[in-house]
Amino acid sequence: MAFDGARNLSHVISPFSNNSRMHSSFHFRSCQSGGMPHSDAMMKFFSRILFLSSGLIFAEPAPPTPNNVGVGAQAPKGCEVLFDGSKKMLEEKWTYWQGPRFGSSLPIQWPIVEDPIDGGTCVRTDDPAVKKGQYGVADIVTKKAFRDFRLHVEFYITKPGGNSGVYLQNRYEIQILDGDKTKHGMGAVINETESPYALYRGVSTWNSYDIVFRAARFKDGKRTEKALVTVFFNGKLAHHNIPIHQVWGGANSGVDGGNDGGKGITDTPQGIKLQAEGHDVRYRNLWIKELDLTEPDTSL
Repeated sequence: MAFDGARNLSHVISPFSNNSRMHSSFHFRSCQSGGMPHSDAMMKFFSRILFLSSGLIFAEPAPPTPNNVGVGAQAPKGCEVLFDGSKKMLEEKWTYWQGPRFGSSLPIQWPIVEDPIDGGTCVRTDDPAVKKGQYGVADIVTKKAFRDFRLHVEFYITKPGGNSGVYLQNRYEIQILDGDKTKHGMGAVINETESPYALYRGVSTWNSYDIVFRAARFKDGKRTEKALVTVFFNGKLAHHNIPIHQVWGGANSGVDGGNDGGKGITDTPQGIKLQAEGHDVRYRNLWIKELDLTEPDTSL
């Protein structure tokens, strides 16, 4: 069932169901402290009340779009730049993930190349050790591990069918795959959500992800809360507060991929990983802000 104007609603909830809830506020995860949503955004939040024959329901709208998202968003004060286009920073902050299929060798073989749109430089994923489709051979990961965070990534796919991926905690993939509109496709929290393909700008241009991630929570060694993620794709909300159930792709995909079929998540922070699958996909302007999300809310 569709509702006019409800395309970007994350979900619609009846107060008569056991799962009924309503947020009282949304929080911006900026790299600077302070700031409240604008009044018009708050009005939108409280304005959507829909009626069905079964009774009154509340539609929970998407949070307002924050500033400093999308292609070209610069790292504000307090954020850490993970990649600025230079070989120096690539070698300083990144290394290979040496998983079970690892087959390359340091130093990182991903070439630094000219930015095809804006000048400057970017990094290209087609490591010479990788055959097409063979992930895990030469993926790169940050040397620093992260728990909760806000992440900005920009990527450029040169040719149709280009494939890579951004891994949160070297576990959970936000897919980069031109031409695929399925749950395994572009912009999907892989195998967990549908692809927000309409937000994709296509090949031969820069695209961006702005991500807020909350790591899984544990008690006495057992997972009590699943990881949560919100994703803005090219400045538009794609996914909001999505629980991530497992690691997909097996042991060669990332940390915990081989534990209980990907469901055996462990309580360890891990790095940000970029995937090499033998395609010419390029990255630039990666930055991150560490967060401490005590509540299960990844609103930006």
